[in-house]
Amino acid sequence: MTTLAPQPTESKPSAVSSRNQKLIPSRPRSAGYRMGNWIVGLILSLGGITMIAPLIWMFSTSLKTREAVFSLPPQWIPDPAQWDNYLRVWDAGPLLTGITNSAIVAVSVTVVGGAASALAAYAFAKMRLPYKGVIFLGLLTAIMVPFPTLMIPQFQIFATAGLVDTLWPLILPAIFGNIVMVFFLRQYLDSVPDSIIEAAKIDGATHLQIFWRLIFPIIRPAIAAQFILWFMAVWNDYLAPIIYLNSPEVQTLQLVIARFNATYASQTDYPLIMAASCIALVPVLTVFVIFQRQIIESIALTGSKG
Repeated sequence: MTTLAPQPTESKPSAVSSRNQKLIPSRPRSAGYRMGNWIVGLILSLGGITMIAPLIWMFSTSLKTREAVFSLPPQWIPDPAQWDNYLRVWDAGPLLTGITNSAIVAVSVTVVGGAASALAAYAFAKMRLPYKGVIFLGLLTAIMVPFPTLMIPQFQIFATAGLVDTLWPLILPAIFGNIVMVFFLRQYLDSVPDSIIEAAKIDGATHLQIFWRLIFPIIRPAIAAQFILWFMAVWNDYLAPIIYLNSPEVQTLQLVIARFNATYASQTDYPLIMAASCIALVPVLTVFVIFQRQIIESIALTGSKG
């Protein structure tokens, strides 16, 4: 009588073995992968140097003498540095007046217009309005209309109202909102559940309370990112100010720097022009440093949603 030998049974992996497998270090990445990272890093570094080199040259030129600007080979590090150029620039033209006017326009437009854009985005995204899709499509269509086609009729409107040679033509068209910002924030709000807003309505909250307590904390990073882009556009705007502003006491900073270029370029006083240009960059850099954390959060949240 033959006996059957017991067949080996397959053992199921235990939780301990599966946990040990997770602790096993992964294989080192291949040399080709590391080489690809080095190549990408090198290309990005060269691109970054190419982008920042003009700014470094501008700051370097602002610390040179008139003769050192044309010296060969070029001097990247001035020796000695002429820091008095940043003192002369304040007496060379109405630079402080230009900074003040640009600050008035940029702050009023971005703050008031940003608030209007955020409220409009909330209305288009979460409120029940008749024909809001058609209205929103009409606003998007307005983006395709270039500003040069609107210059003459807009100038005639402000000339009839007696507002030419004042800052109002630069402020009034923008304080009611920015279409690009409305579109961006509306798309950002699509990920917010409607149930949260409906629950707040049941609790008796008004739309302004819902926006301030629920919506604004969610879209704050997106607002900060759009705020910086809009602030830079308004601060560096040259076309609209040159159309409406004539008197030196109402000219913005970009017009003042243009006058510097017209006046002192013929005298080869490029260090003075570059010093004024460096001063014009300070407010934009300050705004970016203040809101850089919100910008990173906005990019991270947008990437996680995608």
